[in-house]
Amino acid sequence: MTSTQAAGIGLGDNTRGLLKLFGIAIEEAGPDRVVLAMEVGPDHLQPAGVTHGGIHCTLVESAASIGGHLWMEAQPGGGSVVGVANSTDFLRPFTGGRLLAGATPIHRGRSQQLWLVEITSPDGKLIARGQVRLHNMTAPS
Repeated sequence: MTSTQAAGIGLGDNTRGLLKLFGIAIEEAGPDRVVLAMEVGPDHLQPAGVTHGGIHCTLVESAASIGGHLWMEAQPGGGSVVGVANSTDFLRPFTGGRLLAGATPIHRGRSQQLWLVEITSPDGKLIARGQVRLHNMTAPS
C-alpha cells in the first residue's frame, strides 16, 4: 500500500503528531509489511554528530504499531494496538540523509504481536534494528 492508499484508512495523515514533527513518511503500509522513510538532518543529531537514538526508537515503534494496527483492524471485530515494549539496538552511526524503516511481524496472536523492524541507510547498510511487542485491543462493542 502506498502512502496515498494509506491516507484512505487514516494512516497517511502526516499533518499532525509525531510523524509530522519528525518528517516521517509512510512509503508502504499493510498488515504484513510497513516501510517508513525519514530524512535525518542537523536537528536530529546528538552532540557527537550522529543520529539521536530516540529517532531510531520512534521509527521502530511507529512502523510496528502501524502494521500491528492494520492487522488488528482486519480481524473479525476489528481493533487496534498499543506498544508495551520497544527494544532497539543501534548498530552503526548515521550522520544524515534518508533512513528507511521496514517492519515485518514475527508473531501475531490473540492478545499480542511481536514485530521486527530494520532501519537501513540509502546504500542498504543496517543502521539499527528493533523489536516491538504490541498489546491487541479489540474494538468496543
